Amino acid sequence: MLVRIDEASELPLYTQIANSVREDIASGRVGPGQVLPPAREVATGLEINVHTVLRAYQLLRDEGLVDLKRRRGAVITAAAGAVAELRGEVAALVAHAASLGVSPALLASVVATTTPAPVPPAPLGRGVATAESHREAA
Repeated sequence: MLVRIDEASELPLYTQIANSVREDIASGRVGPGQVLPPAREVATGLEINVHTVLRAYQLLRDEGLVDLKRRRGAVITAAAGAVAELRGEVAALVAHAASLGVSPALLASVVATTTPAPVPPAPLGRGVATAESHREAA
């Protein structure tokens, strides 16, 4: 896995590292169960402080994308699979929003404040055995 940063960017380095990992997760380049490179290795490769990399990994942990384990490192969680699965739908939503003139910042705000609709329970229908149907049959 290649961690990308832009030294000219105004974003903090830890944010850039986290964004790079998120991008790899969303694209499917890394998936559940895969281990991220050790923080010390990333820090050495990017010539930055190891604590900067650890902060990025902790941010990803707080988002539920990475599980930090002693002696095993940063492991991509199952939630990452869901993120990769949603990538196509998110891209379509972003494109649709852009065609309507909705800015990415406004779209992000709408998504962040939208609560999911409750999923209704599956209705009991024909062919579904219930305790009552067993009593009626007897």
